[in-house]
Amino acid sequence: MCGRFTLRSVDRIRLALGDRIDLEYVPPRYNIAPTQPVITVVDNEIKEMTWGLIPNWSKEPKAIINARAETLDTRASFKESFEKRRCLILADGFYEWRRVGRSKQAFFFQMKDEHAFAFAAIWDWWRKGELIINSCAMVTTNANELLLPVHDRMPVILREESYKLWLNPEVSPSELKKLLEPYASDEMKSHPVSSQVNYADIENEDLITRVDVEKGTTPSLF
Repeated sequence: MCGRFTLRSVDRIRLALGDRIDLEYVPPRYNIAPTQPVITVVDNEIKEMTWGLIPNWSKEPKAIINARAETLDTRASFKESFEKRRCLILADGFYEWRRVGRSKQAFFFQMKDEHAFAFAAIWDWWRKGELIINSCAMVTTNANELLLPVHDRMPVILREESYKLWLNPEVSPSELKKLLEPYASDEMKSHPVSSQVNYADIENEDLITRVDVEKGTTPSLF
C-alpha cells in the first residue's frame, strides 16, 4: 500500500501536465496522509478531494486509500468508479516502509529528475444529509525492481501520454487495465528517510532528506 506522498512544486505539476491544466499556487506538501485533501484532475479540471474512497452506497464513511489494480473491475467498492469515475492524483514523490523484524524503515521514492507525475486513481461521492464528500483512492500494482526490496506493492504512476486515456469515459476497462503496470525502475530513485514521516502532523522539507538507515523500532505508521 501507499500511505504517504509529496507534492512540492507547482512548476513540477505544470511540467508533468504539459501546461494543459489551469492550476493556481499550491503550498508545498511533504507528508500528505489518508483523510487529508489531495489535488486531483477530473475531466481536465483541478478538483480537491479527500484521500480515502467512500463508495456512494456505503452506510458510513469508511475510507479505502488504495485500490488494487487486479480487483478494480470485480470488487464492489471499486467497480463502478473504475468504469465511470477515474481521476489523476498529482504528486512528485511517495514514501514506503521496509519491515525489518519489529522495526520499519521509511524510504522516499521519486523520479530521477524529480519531476511531478500522476497516480492513477478512482473517485466517488458520498452523501449523508447535507454532508457530501468527494473522495478518491490511488490504484496500486506489483512493485518494480526498485521498490521490491522495500515493499511488494507500489502506486500506479501513469505516463503523461496516458493521462487522457485514463480520464476518457469511453475507453473500455480492458484497455485501461493495460496501463496498470509497474513504472520503470531505471527512471526512478529512492533513499532512506527519517521515521518522522510516520507522524501525519509533521510537515516540513526535512522529511525527504536522506538519512542513515535507522536502527530500533519506529512508531506505528498511522
